[in-house]
Amino acid sequence: MPKRFVSIWFKYLLTDREAIRLHSLRELPVAFTEPDHGRMLVMAMNAQAEQYGVKPGIAAADARVLAPGIQLFENKPGRNIKLLKGLAEWCLRYTPLVMVDPPDGLLLDVTGCTHLKGGETEFLKDMVSRLHALGYTIRPSMADTIGCAWAVARCAESGLIVPVGGQRNALMPLPPGSLRLGLDLLIKLRELGFYQVGSFIHMPKSVLKRRFGGNMVLRLYQALGQEAEFLLPLKEPVPYSERVALLEPIRTREVIETTVHALIDTLCKRLYGEGLGLRSAVLTYCRIDGKSGQLSIGTNHPSQPTDHIFKLFALQFDQVAPGLGIELFILDAPKTEPASDKQNLLWNGKPAVDSEQVAELLDNVAARVGKDQTHRYLPQEHHWPERAAGNTADLTQTPESDWPEESIRPVQLLEPPEPIEAMALTPDYAPRQFVYRHERHIIVNADDPERISHEWWIEDGGYRDYYVAEDEEGMRYWLFGTPNDLPGQTRRWFIHGYFP
Repeated sequence: MPKRFVSIWFKYLLTDREAIRLHSLRELPVAFTEPDHGRMLVMAMNAQAEQYGVKPGIAAADARVLAPGIQLFENKPGRNIKLLKGLAEWCLRYTPLVMVDPPDGLLLDVTGCTHLKGGETEFLKDMVSRLHALGYTIRPSMADTIGCAWAVARCAESGLIVPVGGQRNALMPLPPGSLRLGLDLLIKLRELGFYQVGSFIHMPKSVLKRRFGGNMVLRLYQALGQEAEFLLPLKEPVPYSERVALLEPIRTREVIETTVHALIDTLCKRLYGEGLGLRSAVLTYCRIDGKSGQLSIGTNHPSQPTDHIFKLFALQFDQVAPGLGIELFILDAPKTEPASDKQNLLWNGKPAVDSEQVAELLDNVAARVGKDQTHRYLPQEHHWPERAAGNTADLTQTPESDWPEESIRPVQLLEPPEPIEAMALTPDYAPRQFVYRHERHIIVNADDPERISHEWWIEDGGYRDYYVAEDEEGMRYWLFGTPNDLPGQTRRWFIHGYFP
């Protein structure tokens, strides 16, 4: 399949955007100026100002004389690039390969995409009508090469769709400026009487290079397709991506669900064929009014089941605002991992921790409460309670050691421990009461202390005496006191966790 590129020229980019913002400017001459050696010079204007003779490079004062009532705005550096990036993102509905072409254009690689709109003619017609409805005046062209598409969009009077292999014939009647050459070289070509590309296109490459330099040869041969030219997309395409363009915009929840389910199934079949599972996915929908939205999900396990992934997205369907209708869905899988082909092992009727059932359960919980709200803890070989457990999101990771069974530990551990006001009958006994968060608790029962020494090989410190204490309401707490066996030391008390 031959490559096909589209070049879009926004001739009145800045003034069109200002007219979209202020509708009163649509029928008035408008121009943008920028300072140059103490003067304000015109650098862009609209069609109305152009009819009065306003051109880039003239002084703002002269523009006011030529076009009475002209509206002048001072340009901000980089504004055109910002506008082009926004338009490039809008054009992602046509192809995932879109490049900003400063100062006033876009380049699209539409290879294999035009059939979605019924052919190349309908493809360009749809693009022109939509951008025109947004308020932009554009001139697109399609050709086998970036250089030829660029040249035809800006310089050709007709024939905006160049047939496959027809770039030489399309370039011959165009001026040398269509080859994106420097001003000095264009002046030299004009002085020599070369007013059309056809005047020198048949010259040998060695002659062109000797007389006009390597850049001239490069640009000409790029436009002809005899030298490589690459398009650098605004967004790097995701390796695993599927899209569906709808013949008619859809609005109802039922049709949206059916379309998304089919799109997910297509992607999952592709992943299954390559032995991969999905770990994250982004669903983008584009509306006919130019607006778009996104839904994103993540999984705890490389996942391939269509129904499971669809359920994760379905939990967020209430956020979808179809407006006047959705015309395009794009499903990207930015993160994938190899999926295991082994059967799920069932132990006593219960799935293992790394099974698909557990992973899918956690996915559903995370989709409702947030992925950051689910945690998995593994035992660590440490005495100090803060280091005795590690947090991980990987369901396949195995623990370094077993959980200690001889010691009682709380279900919820506070990090860090919180200070309390406690009163004990003697320094070596559990407190009889304590105040925590302005609430007084009377201790009715407490176990013997468990002394846990600090890990001196990690950092300096003393020890803690831990107590499992129960208050008069039946709540159990894990309390500890600091050392008090040296002169001048006063025991301080902390609460470190809660028991069920």
